[in-house]
Amino acid sequence: MPTQRYSVTQPPIETLFTWIKSGEIAIPEIQRPFVWDATKVRNLLDSLFEGFPIGYLIAWKNPDVKLKDGTSSSGKRILIDGQQRITALMASLLGREVINKDYQQVRIRIAFHPLENQFEVSNPAIAKDVSWIPDIAAVFDPNTSMFELVNKYCEKNPESKKDDVFRSLELLRGITSNQIGLIELASELDIETVTEIFIRVNSEGVPLSQADFAMSKIAVNETYGGNALRKAIDYFCHLAVAPDFYKIIKEDTVFTSSELFPQLSWMQRENDDLYDPSYTDMLRVAFTSEFKRGKLQDLVALLSGRNFETKQYEETIVEDSFKRLKQGISRFMNETHFKRFIMIIRSSGFVDSSMIGSQNVLNFAYILYLTLRSQNMPDADIEKYVRRWFVMSVLTGRYSGSPESMIDYDIRQIHAQGIKSYSESIIAGELSDAFWNASLPQEMDTSVATSPYFCVFLAAQIKMNDKGFLSSDITVRELIEVKSDVHHLFPKDCLKKNGLSRGQYNQIANYAVTQSEINIAIGNKEPRVYFGHLLDQCKGGKKRYGNLTEQNELKENLKMHCIPQIMGEMSLEDYPEFLIERRKLMAQKIKAYFGSL
Repeated sequence: MPTQRYSVTQPPIETLFTWIKSGEIAIPEIQRPFVWDATKVRNLLDSLFEGFPIGYLIAWKNPDVKLKDGTSSSGKRILIDGQQRITALMASLLGREVINKDYQQVRIRIAFHPLENQFEVSNPAIAKDVSWIPDIAAVFDPNTSMFELVNKYCEKNPESKKDDVFRSLELLRGITSNQIGLIELASELDIETVTEIFIRVNSEGVPLSQADFAMSKIAVNETYGGNALRKAIDYFCHLAVAPDFYKIIKEDTVFTSSELFPQLSWMQRENDDLYDPSYTDMLRVAFTSEFKRGKLQDLVALLSGRNFETKQYEETIVEDSFKRLKQGISRFMNETHFKRFIMIIRSSGFVDSSMIGSQNVLNFAYILYLTLRSQNMPDADIEKYVRRWFVMSVLTGRYSGSPESMIDYDIRQIHAQGIKSYSESIIAGELSDAFWNASLPQEMDTSVATSPYFCVFLAAQIKMNDKGFLSSDITVRELIEVKSDVHHLFPKDCLKKNGLSRGQYNQIANYAVTQSEINIAIGNKEPRVYFGHLLDQCKGGKKRYGNLTEQNELKENLKMHCIPQIMGEMSLEDYPEFLIERRKLMAQKIKAYFGSL
């Protein structure tokens, strides 16, 4: 029979509060703030009052670590599931302020009606109604005299009986004596096992990721500044999305006095949304670039003090791991690093976040940038290697399957072989002539507009400063930046009427970026019709589509968009042949683009 590696106890809620106040159980301030609305808090209290169960809490014990003097220090228990419930109880019963989803400190006030034994979210109307106690935190305040509270209530409500009111308030106070299930997981359990237990016990909850566990370990370690580091990660990610959030950060005087605050203050002026990292992204990049490892479970182990050779836990490893992680986070947040990295990605033609489908491709590109910076490589070489690796990764879906394993493998090989040798061998293998001539055209047989191949094709057009389809002045870059139309070269309506399915008429080889007015003007005219108008336009006839007035300009524009020159002679029956030919031309353009990076 397998050894049971957890214990189940049922402490009263008041005991749990005592443990949290004393630090025996730590509630990590993970990225997620308090997201429950007040109605959910009210329902939780009502369940407790009725004596209903409110689910299990899960705590994971930090391992005992060996201190520098050889003695052992007992690890804290971290509450990894049940934070919202415990926070709701502490907020409503003890009057604690919470940080809401807008990162503002708020009080949650729940009212109680002693005569009807009813809970309600407090509001101005209830506050004026003397039959309600507008904030139950007053009932749980140790300085509150129950005798005085009952007398005052009955004075305002003469029809009430003191015994009934007293009994009702005593029942309310008694909910902190209710037991709550606590599953305590042993420290030696690995992340995969803890995650599986979490999912099985809490089927309705959001599964915790390895980054969540890492954030838990960071947040509860006050000895090495974990909470400030957790805030730096959290605040940076929030600023990347909403720079105005800086005003709220400035109110956190504890954080603003830390050395980490000046490192992210520049983000208050940053509005570029090409790379808006989550805390998972930030941890992954900082950890991998600093520790030369790619698996976040290794970060959790190191922050716990694990010695991978002896399998023991040591305080010196905890201290060193926090020091190095802090260094990695600082390098991630560095204004010069971050802005130069974004500049490199933009210079490869990826000018809009809609063109980047994989966040891990960006993450590894930033890992590579920071790694090469730490090796003091010349800036021009860093730019070349990062650009080429980034585009290769997009084209091949390198980090889409098992990203952690691939990231771990790549970073180890880059350090072992050097980026020049390793990147040359990977690119030669992944982007061979067979890829450009056969695999890529076949892969482009897709109707997904966000396909990485189409995004790379657009990046190639941007890099080559191509004009929009049938545009004489406006570039593809400008059109993408203002979210302009993607035009069907063979109009969708024509193909639908000809019996083609959505997957057939929405092929990426049938797409071209164009101005809205040109797209509208073409409408549902088949190519032979609107190309006839174009030729007439280039011979001095009426301007129907854009400002192209010369046949050479038209030919050049079609070439930019990899459109076969004979398209104007094609009928709807020629559509399959058109797709095959255009895919080949698009693949060759992408090849030429990659060669220029």
